[in-house]
Amino acid sequence: MEFYNKVDLHTHSLFSFDGNDACDELCKSAADKGIKVLAITDHCDIDGRDLKLDALCSPQFDMLLQMQEKYKDCLCVLKGIEIGQGIYRKELTQYVYDNYAYDFVLGSLHNLENMEDFYFLDYKQYDVYALLNQYFSDLLSLTEWGMFDSLAHLTYPLRYIVAREKLDVDMSRFTDVIDSIFENLAKKDKALEINTSGLFMEMQDTLPNISFVKRFKEVGGKYITVGSDSHYAQKVGQGVDAGLKIAYESGFQSVTIFKNHQPVLMPIE
Repeated sequence: MEFYNKVDLHTHSLFSFDGNDACDELCKSAADKGIKVLAITDHCDIDGRDLKLDALCSPQFDMLLQMQEKYKDCLCVLKGIEIGQGIYRKELTQYVYDNYAYDFVLGSLHNLENMEDFYFLDYKQYDVYALLNQYFSDLLSLTEWGMFDSLAHLTYPLRYIVAREKLDVDMSRFTDVIDSIFENLAKKDKALEINTSGLFMEMQDTLPNISFVKRFKEVGGKYITVGSDSHYAQKVGQGVDAGLKIAYESGFQSVTIFKNHQPVLMPIE
């Protein structure tokens, strides 16, 4: 199934430490694929020891302004950023909000406080349930704080714990805390992201999968964003049709984009 209103609100350019292509190449790829709205959301891992906020945000933000002008006739480019681990250094997150007029902020956790990214952990050294308990507890704190527009890849650690390491996880243990996360998102008019990157990884599913998206709708969730989490221009838009289908099958009639942090609904069609 293909959709007319294609959007991709999670992409990374060379301004990300793990990006591979220039913003211009991402925009061209999106325009060529008929994507209507693109957010370039480069990594701003707020707890990074070597983080220099202005050195990252200033040139990235200026480039996004250039892309908005260059592609204004064929593509809506949103000024975006992915603030990782924002609750661990709240004052720096606030600094980004106060000094850069981004349209759209993804909120995410790639690691627990003072730990490596879940990607790098040796899970033989940890109690997986203890890690996940802390992860969802910190996500809950992030949603209570609310300094973001859409919560990125809710089930991020499962990429590595379940898909890569083949460890069984009983996700029913986290039903209550995830419901509380969803209730916070609904109450604060925040979105939940359907991240389609997992469709092309070992897990072969979205983050989160459809069962969580349906539950978000059940507890009052209003806004859904869809993003490929692409780190290459050629992968921009990858899986977004599948993400839109999941949103629709979960009861959402529209996908959400954000302009100046305000939700704008686009019909899923």
